[in-house]
Amino acid sequence: MDYDMPLYRPPSEAYSLILQATLGCSHNRCMFCGMYKMKQFRVRKHEDFEKDALECARLAPQTTRIFLADGDAMAIRTERILKILKLLYDNFPKLERVTSYANPSNLLIKSMDDLRAIRAAGMDILYLGVESGNDEVLARVDKGATRAEILDAGRKALDAGFPVSVTVLLGLGGREMSEAHIADTASLCSEMNPTYVSALTLMLGPFEEYFCKSMGPDFALPDKAGVLREVRGLVENLNTTDCVFRTNHASNYLPLKGVLSSDRDKLLGVIDRALENPERYLRPEFLRAL
Repeated sequence: MDYDMPLYRPPSEAYSLILQATLGCSHNRCMFCGMYKMKQFRVRKHEDFEKDALECARLAPQTTRIFLADGDAMAIRTERILKILKLLYDNFPKLERVTSYANPSNLLIKSMDDLRAIRAAGMDILYLGVESGNDEVLARVDKGATRAEILDAGRKALDAGFPVSVTVLLGLGGREMSEAHIADTASLCSEMNPTYVSALTLMLGPFEEYFCKSMGPDFALPDKAGVLREVRGLVENLNTTDCVFRTNHASNYLPLKGVLSSDRDKLLGVIDRALENPERYLRPEFLRAL
């Protein structure tokens, strides 16, 4: 099997078999994301996907987890998704779950009956990019969805029975909108009440200068302390039920994991100690994204 590179997956899918059901991202205009800019979005032919799946089933029959790449397998028509799931569960005898990224627009366009059928067929966690709960920030970065649409998409997936893991982007509002970005993101996630909330820190590499200029003349990314204050704001203001909060992505300075709200005080304590003694607690710059 030859992957169409580059290839990405969430941190929690590190030990999953990755199969490409689509190539690229169905939106692919987010200014903060360069993951699939070199790809034209398309759904792979079923016979090509089937060939890869059967080859992997022969070579790795012990597979228990499969992640459907690239950016949004939920863009595929429901009938095809059901066909894919049947193929996978029929041929991987130990398969426990299949997961995928999910774009808000593709969740909203599917009927509730479609989503429930996909869930019943064995699709498990959906990874939903929230990024921010602030409409101005979402518009600036061309997210392609409003706060209300993202909230509706997440609630719809949850109502259909999916565990939903949302990602938010620390630093996306810059220093100027940091407080509004975090306050609105915390309130959106609280209203949605997802299964998981994962925070990533905005890393732009060689595109940082272009991104900052595009955001306006006064835009500046927060420093390490600013990023930690954003993490603290999320932990302090997320009001969810049994939601797991994580900063385990390699972009982050401070890895955290806990259940809100039972671990809130413990998490806040770690963050406060890191703010007081960053050299001891924070991941060195050269180790980020590794």
